[in-house]
Amino acid sequence: MTFINKLSAAWAANDSLLCVGLDPDMAKLPAQFQNDPQGIYHFCREIIDATADLACSFKPQIAYFAALSAEDQLQQICDYVREHYPHIPLILDAKRGDIGATARQYAREAYDRYGADAVTVNPYMGFDSVEPYMEWRERGVIILCRTSNAGGSDLQFLDVGGKPLYQHVAQLVSQKWNANGQCALVVGATFPEELAQVRAIVGDMPLLVPGIGAQGGDIAATVKSGRTTSGAGMMINSSRAILYATPTPGEDFAMAARRVAEETRGAINQYR
Repeated sequence: MTFINKLSAAWAANDSLLCVGLDPDMAKLPAQFQNDPQGIYHFCREIIDATADLACSFKPQIAYFAALSAEDQLQQICDYVREHYPHIPLILDAKRGDIGATARQYAREAYDRYGADAVTVNPYMGFDSVEPYMEWRERGVIILCRTSNAGGSDLQFLDVGGKPLYQHVAQLVSQKWNANGQCALVVGATFPEELAQVRAIVGDMPLLVPGIGAQGGDIAATVKSGRTTSGAGMMINSSRAILYATPTPGEDFAMAARRVAEETRGAINQYR
């Protein structure tokens, strides 16, 4: 099954546009995981189990694992998702950007080592830095377009032939680069007007949308700006707000994560 087909099926099966980000920060993990050599794996596994029926995708961020020499635990997590929830797309958030043979090695890392259904990449070096990922014809390539951070405007708003660079990227990806039909774009929830403009350019192409939750993006504006005519088309990511939800009396961390994920999915669906 292709990435796009798998994602479309997950949107429908779980009635969800929510992407659960896996960004394990040891300083924020519950106490029982602090001294556990496999603590990152065990924590993320609990989050996955608690939210799997509420999510359209899972998105581990590789830096949180690599900084702690926990790539083996990341691999275990990816294996766990593929074994227990094979119907939910697994996105490796790596934002890789390099050319030729080096890009091909990054693609092997994402698709062969970790078994990801899709990987995030940076288009700054042009098409030959993205093309090697497309050798895996059924896997997704999610390309940075209009990012959720304020500093993204330093480059993404530069004028390119009468339009901002991020719109030029959206046109390139949707009209020229998407030969396999498995591309998507990263567009931040913190800029709903630009999100709407990207949607108008790319049609029904999926959008990975960070920026709600801890980053403060407005859910109503995000959904209204980025949804397709069918009420889908987005993977709206929330990481910290779900992972580190404050338990209420009688809850543990996983129950709190599930509660916030369910509330977030409900808020998204309200505006679909």
